[in-house]
Amino acid sequence: MRANERRITTSVLVIGTGGAGLRAAIELAEVGTDVLVIGKRPRLDAHTSLAAGGINAALGTMDPADSWQQHAADTIKESYFLADPRTVEVVAKGAERGIADLVRFGMDFAREDDGRISQRFFGAHTYRRTAFAGDYTGLAIQRALVDRAEQLRVPILDSLYVTRILTADGVVFGAYAFDLTEGTRYVLHADAVILAAGGHTRIWRRTSSRRDENNGDSFRLAVDAGARLRDAELVQFHPSGLLAPENAAGTLVSEAARGEGGVLRNALGERFMERYDPARMELSTRDRVALASYSEIKAGRGTPHGGVWLDVSHLPRETIVTRLPRVYQTLMDLQMLDITTDPIEVAPTAHYSMGGVWVRPDDHGTDVEGLYAIGEAASGLHGANRLGGNSLIELLVYGRITGRAAAEHSAGLEVHRRSREAEEEAREEVRALLAADGRENVRALQRAVRDTMTEHAGVLRDGEGLRAGLLDLEEIEGRAESVGIHPDIAGFQDLAHAFDLKASLLAARATLESALERRETRGCHNRSDHPELDPALQVNLVWSPTTGVVREGVPPVPAELTRLVREDVPIDGKLVE
Repeated sequence: MRANERRITTSVLVIGTGGAGLRAAIELAEVGTDVLVIGKRPRLDAHTSLAAGGINAALGTMDPADSWQQHAADTIKESYFLADPRTVEVVAKGAERGIADLVRFGMDFAREDDGRISQRFFGAHTYRRTAFAGDYTGLAIQRALVDRAEQLRVPILDSLYVTRILTADGVVFGAYAFDLTEGTRYVLHADAVILAAGGHTRIWRRTSSRRDENNGDSFRLAVDAGARLRDAELVQFHPSGLLAPENAAGTLVSEAARGEGGVLRNALGERFMERYDPARMELSTRDRVALASYSEIKAGRGTPHGGVWLDVSHLPRETIVTRLPRVYQTLMDLQMLDITTDPIEVAPTAHYSMGGVWVRPDDHGTDVEGLYAIGEAASGLHGANRLGGNSLIELLVYGRITGRAAAEHSAGLEVHRRSREAEEEAREEVRALLAADGRENVRALQRAVRDTMTEHAGVLRDGEGLRAGLLDLEEIEGRAESVGIHPDIAGFQDLAHAFDLKASLLAARATLESALERRETRGCHNRSDHPELDPALQVNLVWSPTTGVVREGVPPVPAELTRLVREDVPIDGKLVE
């Protein structure tokens, strides 16, 4: 036992207090397995709470012809055939139960007059299958999950930062962490660990993630434990992130603004989507609108701050206030901008990690025995383009499945192996950083990573730029050897930033190396030097520090789903996300 160190033992440890982590914890508690949940931010402030649009399930409440098979087919098509078919099947089949679970936990969905759950078109769906709760769906889900976890008396420790997953002979036995406020260290022993700590979109300059989340924590923790990453290069850029104020750069303007009739114009006043998708205009796919906006900015037709204009001021004021209340209030709060009279300055922003930790489709287990990954931390469902509304249902489906799998893993262990050496290495990692008195500022290096990724691996990429990005990254990695850490009266955030930097550097390298290998344009991944889709690259790219990038074949799509893949889904009245 060390001074200023606590030791806690549980059957299953869940890292992350967002929707995925909480749903797994609820399942564990309901089946009677001891569980502990830890997170680095307040449980009601998890990233899940920011999701606005809705959650998918083929309930058939609005369109009885819908089915899980059609949902799966739509998902596979939008993934540009990089999604794992078995993963897609699991989510599409389990979606109805996921919605039923939320209702059981007390969530109030929007409903029709006769009591049916309302569903609307969202993204390139064949049918109306997106359930919602106003434009606060994610927040409603998060609150319902927190309430249920509290009913079950699930222990949740907020403000713990995990520095390492502990393994012995390739088998998980817990994690090491510290308290962000007082610095107390934690040795957390567990039979299984579920990693639900998000993606890596914060390594770009503009992102819809908040300041200290999605730096690639899940990627670093998993890889350091012996796991691999899949499709790290596949990152979805949302077309409309705010440029100002600086501390809120990347905050999303919901695509509902375009869905309700908003138009995009460049600095010359041109409605530029006519050049890129004249049939669908502003209702085009998220990746195409983001590329169009990026192209206008790069061509010198951007706004004064390097964006484009999103204008809804031509719509009736009542429509804006009643149909876009969150957008209206956000702009008033952040910029004192009245969107009923003035346009919004926006630019593409890193939004969602579609790649992530390599996992098995049946239980989301990793290469490391006893380690699981779920939510945005994991890969397999989205491929090269995420179907709008799928990420929230993925949390519910795999949270339940993986929670049960972890419980069974724990119950089946004959012996719980630990390693004093692994614990001491984790202690020493923290100790060495706290003793570091180098000249390099952690925050400055984080900005350097974000500048590099924005410049060389943003919406549009090419081989020369990606190689330049890797050279820049190598220089930043060298500077990171000489950081200075200075905990103060406000807490141990500086130590957390140092670990964030480690995560960002690893995630950036995986992304750049994988993007360089994917010499094609597919979905969110645009290569100006390889503008066509290459059938030979209909593969997943799996990365680790030891092997680099390895191609892995995508399993064949079942015939029953192939028959349902539609070349042209009708888009009248839909916002294609």
